Amino acid sequence: MSDALLAADLLAAAPARLGGMWLRGPSAERDAVLAFLAEEFADRPVRRLPVHIDEERLCGGIDVASSLSAGRRIEQAGLLEEVAGGLLVVPMAERMSGMVAGRIAQAMDAGAGFALVLIDDGGEEEVPPVSLTERVAFWCAFSSQEPKPSSAVFPSEVEGPRATGSAHVLRPPGQTGKLIPSGRPAGQPRGSAQTEGGRLVGQEHRQTLANITLALGIDSARAMLFAQAALSLSAQIDERDSITDDDIQFVARTVLGPRATRIPQQAEEPPPPPPPEGEEEPPPGDNDGEDEQHDPDQLDDLILAAVLASIPKDVLARIGEGRSARRATGAGGAGRKRASQMRGRPLGARPGLPRGGARLALIDTLRTAVPWQEIRRQQEGMDAPKRLRIRKGDLRIRRFEERAEALTIFAVDASGSSALARLAEAKGAVELMLAQSYVKRAQVALIAFRGTSAELLLPPTRSLTRAKKVLGELPGGGGTPLALGLSAAAELAETQAARGRTPFVAVLTDGKGNIDKNGQPGRAQAGEDALAAARRFAQSGTQAVVIDISARPQPEAAAIAAAMRARYLALPRADARGVERAVSALQFGKAS
Repeated sequence: MSDALLAADLLAAAPARLGGMWLRGPSAERDAVLAFLAEEFADRPVRRLPVHIDEERLCGGIDVASSLSAGRRIEQAGLLEEVAGGLLVVPMAERMSGMVAGRIAQAMDAGAGFALVLIDDGGEEEVPPVSLTERVAFWCAFSSQEPKPSSAVFPSEVEGPRATGSAHVLRPPGQTGKLIPSGRPAGQPRGSAQTEGGRLVGQEHRQTLANITLALGIDSARAMLFAQAALSLSAQIDERDSITDDDIQFVARTVLGPRATRIPQQAEEPPPPPPPEGEEEPPPGDNDGEDEQHDPDQLDDLILAAVLASIPKDVLARIGEGRSARRATGAGGAGRKRASQMRGRPLGARPGLPRGGARLALIDTLRTAVPWQEIRRQQEGMDAPKRLRIRKGDLRIRRFEERAEALTIFAVDASGSSALARLAEAKGAVELMLAQSYVKRAQVALIAFRGTSAELLLPPTRSLTRAKKVLGELPGGGGTPLALGLSAAAELAETQAARGRTPFVAVLTDGKGNIDKNGQPGRAQAGEDALAAARRFAQSGTQAVVIDISARPQPEAAAIAAAMRARYLALPRADARGVERAVSALQFGKAS
C-alpha cells in the first residue's frame, strides 16, 4: 500500500487530529486517494469548496433570494458549518485567497473537526496558503509521469508497507467494499482510533521524532504534534500495541520529510582508539550486534537516510539552493500582483459607485440592502409600496487582482573583442525567453552599449518573429560606456514600471568601463561614473542581476552588482541556454 493511501486511511480514522492532506500534482494515485476518501466519508458531510467562494456562503449570512421573496431577513448556514466533522475538498488550492484561507484556518482551530484536502495543480512558484498547509499533517507530491491504471488491471490486493502490518484490500473502481485493515470489521466505526490519544508514543519515540525534526530544519510545532498523532494511529489502525521502526519511517516520509528546509549533514564517526599496549582487543560478543541494532543514534541515521531517499531530486535541489521544499516562490522580478477593476482574480467587494470602469457587485449590494428594508419601509409610511429600497451607501463594486506583466531587460556589453560572443549569447537568451513569453506573461527588451552610446535595439515585445528580425545583425566593438548602459536600463525600467509592468534587468558585462557618461575615454572616470549610475539604479528598487561572462570573474563586475543591490553571477562559459536559465531562475523562481 502506498504512503498516500495509508495516510488517507489514517486521516479517515482521525480527521480532527491529523487536519488533512496536501495533494500536489495530478496522477492516477491522487485520484485513487480522493476516491478512497469519498468512500470513507460517505456517511459524513462532504463538500467541495470553490476557491473564489464569497464570505457569506463560506461562513453563513443573509440568504438574498429567500429574503427578497419573503420580505424579511433570512439567514443561511455557511459551508464551513455544513461540513463540520466531514470532508472538505479544495480544488485549485494554490489559487485560494487569503480571506478564504483565514476563515478555514479559524474553523479548524475552533474545532470544526473536518478533514481538509488541498488539491494543488500549480507550478513551483504557486502553492496553497501557508496557513492551511501548516494545518494538515500529510504532504504528498505525485508525479504526472505515472502510468494511469485502467479498471481492468487495477490491483485487487496491495501489501502494506510494514513487514509487521496487514494486507489491505484496494477495490477496483465501481466495486463495493472499503479499504479496511485485516482484523477490523467493516462495520466498525473509524472514529474508535481517536480515543486512544497518544499512549503508544513513548519518550524514546518522541526523542527520535525530535531528532529528525531538528536535523531537517523544521521549526513548526504542529509538525511534531502531527507526527506523534500519525505514529500512534499507524500502530492502532493495524491493532498493534507497539510502534515499529516502519511506523517511524512512514511518518518521517509523509509528515516530516516534505517539510524539510535543509539537508542533514552526517559527520563521519572517528575510528575507535587502539587498545593499550599489551592488551588485545576483545573479540566481538553476541550482545554487540544486539546493542548496535537498538542504538538510538543509528536508528535516527537509518530513518534520515530513508527520508532523504524518498524526497524527490528537485526538492533536494531547492533545499540546497536555500529554498524550502514546499514554499518555493517566485522572485521579486516576476509580475507583481496589483489591483484591477476589470479582470484578474476576484477579491471581496467594497463600497463605491460603479463608474470609471468599476462594475457593480449586484449580489453584495443586495446583501447590504436587505437588512434595512423593514426600517426603510416604516420610515416611508405603512402604506408605502412593497419594493426593494436601495440607497447610495448600499452600493458595492467588484474588485480584482491581476499579476502585472513581467519585463526582462537585457543590457549587454557589446564592446571589445568579445562583443560577438556576448551578443550571440544575449540574442539566444532573448529568443529562448520569448519562446516562453506567453506562458510566463512576460516581455523582453535588449539594450546594447558600445562605443560612446547605449542603444535600445529591441523595444519591449513578446513577438519572437520581430525579435529575430531585429537581432539578425547586431553591431559590436568599440569602447565600453558602462555608465550609459546602466542609465539606459534604469530609464527603461522606470518607464515600463510606470506603465504597470514589473521590470527585471540582466546586465552582461565584465564591469570594466572605459568611456565615461559624457562619451569621453578614461578608465578612472568611467569607473566612477559606472558606480554612480549603479547607485542611482539601486534607488529605483528594480530587481536585477549582473552576469559576469568574462573568462575569469572580475572584482569590477562584483562591485557594480553590489552598488546596484543586485545579484552577482559569474558565468565564464555561459551559452545562451545558461544565461536564460540563470535569469529565469532569479526572475520567476525557476528556469523554463
